Amino acid sequence: MTQLSLVCETRGRSRRADPADAGAALGGRRRRGERAHLGGAAAEDSVARHYAGCGREVTERRWRGAGGEIDLVARDGDGLIFVEVKRARTLSEAACRLTERQIARIVSAASEYLGGMPLGQLTPVRFDLALVDGAGRVDVVENAFGA
Repeated sequence: MTQLSLVCETRGRSRRADPADAGAALGGRRRRGERAHLGGAAAEDSVARHYAGCGREVTERRWRGAGGEIDLVARDGDGLIFVEVKRARTLSEAACRLTERQIARIVSAASEYLGGMPLGQLTPVRFDLALVDGAGRVDVVENAFGA
């Protein structure tokens, strides 16, 4: 087994980092990842309650296909709503976190999902962006993007 050695740049000087420091950094990153995962799950729960309160049944959570992941899928009559949930300190910060690349992945995953529906690609759909701020407020932008 090789010893972990990291080189840190400090004001132009190099020094060998203590492997224990690297372990602590990885542990901190892991804890941040766990907090982000739990925060995202809590935001998705809030959004699912919002849709349920509007009379729309959430049928899938974190559906994963080859093309990507869809945070929530809800029924809207005979159609479906694919929901991307974004969480940040403010609603505007949350809105800015959706990228073109993510939109392409969501649309690809939705197309794959529709392959399993009775009407397939003819199923009426819309893509909503659900924003959640640090206080837990939910704001849904209906038809935020589409194919």
